Amino acid sequence: MNSHAGASSMSTSYGSTAYTTDEDHVDPDEEFLAALGYKQELKRTYGTLQIFGLSFSIMGLVPSIACTLSFGLMAGPAAIIWGWLITGAFILLVGTGMSELASSLPTSGGLYFWSYHFSPAWLKVPLSFFIGITNSLALCGALCSITYGLAGQVLACVHILYGTEVTDMATYICYATCIFFQTILCLFPWDMQRTSIAINCLLIMIVVAALPISTKIYGGEFNSMTYVFAGFENRSTWPDWWAFIQFGSMSAVWTVGSFDSCVHMSEEAKHPSRSVPIGIISSISVCWILGVLVNIVIVVCMVPDVDRLLNSETGEPLAQILLDSFGETWALLVMILISTGQFLMGANVLIAVSRQMWAFARDGGLPLAEFVKVVSWGIPLRAVCASSIIALIMGAFSLAGSTVANALFSISILGTYVSWVTPQLMRFIGGTVSFVPGVFYLGPKLSSIINIVSIVFQIIIIVVSCLPEDIQNVSKETMNYTIVLNGLIWGISMIFFFVHKKKSYFGPHMNLDYEEIEASEIFDAVEVEIETAPTPTPAVKMVRESDDALIIY
Repeated sequence: MNSHAGASSMSTSYGSTAYTTDEDHVDPDEEFLAALGYKQELKRTYGTLQIFGLSFSIMGLVPSIACTLSFGLMAGPAAIIWGWLITGAFILLVGTGMSELASSLPTSGGLYFWSYHFSPAWLKVPLSFFIGITNSLALCGALCSITYGLAGQVLACVHILYGTEVTDMATYICYATCIFFQTILCLFPWDMQRTSIAINCLLIMIVVAALPISTKIYGGEFNSMTYVFAGFENRSTWPDWWAFIQFGSMSAVWTVGSFDSCVHMSEEAKHPSRSVPIGIISSISVCWILGVLVNIVIVVCMVPDVDRLLNSETGEPLAQILLDSFGETWALLVMILISTGQFLMGANVLIAVSRQMWAFARDGGLPLAEFVKVVSWGIPLRAVCASSIIALIMGAFSLAGSTVANALFSISILGTYVSWVTPQLMRFIGGTVSFVPGVFYLGPKLSSIINIVSIVFQIIIIVVSCLPEDIQNVSKETMNYTIVLNGLIWGISMIFFFVHKKKSYFGPHMNLDYEEIEASEIFDAVEVEIETAPTPTPAVKMVRESDDALIIY
């Protein structure tokens, strides 16, 4: 292979892979990406704080709780507190398993790349296509649900000011306007993560410190600790134990989610094998712990008349709680701040989904892939716009009524958890290649236990997200259309694949030129074979130095 005579060298390692790089000319992150078959096209500007900030901003603790509080209230205050605490612990296990994969194979394709890598040969291509489509639409669904919730927050502010009625059309117009401005924001490179972190921290301080003080000033009474930690009130027709699981878990599942956004930033992150796992684990942990505190304060300060909160004219239980505790003027200001935080949540999700769509288009998985994969000024601008257009189309379903609008929320949850669990499952049952740890790894025994528990948890959440809120009175108005919408999307996607796309999509494939491979220093330390296959399948085989040789196809 090509080498540079006289160049100073340094030894760099990713997990169990050691290689020599040229200190003056070679970026080890770019070299490791080249080993996976990809050239560096995006700018690596995201440090560990920005990766954490992206995920933490998407979680948007207070805005997300504002949008999902009604789910927990269906089972009472105890379900809100204990549901969050227990569910958050399991989500941390999910993030831990994902972090091991992200550290081992840091690429923006992430989930569909890993699914391809660990799956048996006959399943590699169709499964990676399925996960690529599912993950892309799940992230679009997350953008829809966040921005739809934002539209509800904005219209709640309008209602507080003017008492106007909130209609489906008004909600969609507000939603589309927010998507437009989020798109504009994402077309320009700036560090919005720091702003998002600051707003989220300010909102947390307002809820934790100012809400109890204001509640007392306005003559409100704190709820008893018995009510807060043991007050279970099942307002559904599900059995009590299942209502606790279904309604108690959903707020945490929706809020402490989309941390795969860190994975999709791998090709823009500095030292991704380390920074991406840190971003995932730290954002989950901080959101989980602070979320318990925020929920306790909200439940302590809210009026115990839950039906009044669920049927509030503002359309948002938290908006009514703030109105009761702060009065109209201050409640409005806090709601505006919450709306701002939620707007930035949506913008950060748009960044993540655009990187996933761009990576999938780069591998030929998307329709119009050649158009979408084009990078301008180090940013996938076309992927940003394509993601926004898809979100606008998906959001239009909200005009069919609140039942379909609620399905947008569950589309995100179902698609996300299907995308997350598949590569973890394939890692253990695929049987094609051994897992080679990266920088972040908990050891064979603990890692196996954590991944098995997280897989079981994710399967449970997949089931929960498909169930209706009322089991005894299911009608076309109360049915959960999640499985219908996802099934329709999956069916159309796989028909499209087997009829047309399988002729051009062969899974993740190398986009390096032969000259770039020759110039790449990493291949001085690994065995490389350039295949001359008739189809554009991946052309690089890399054998890592480890106990078990790992071949990357």
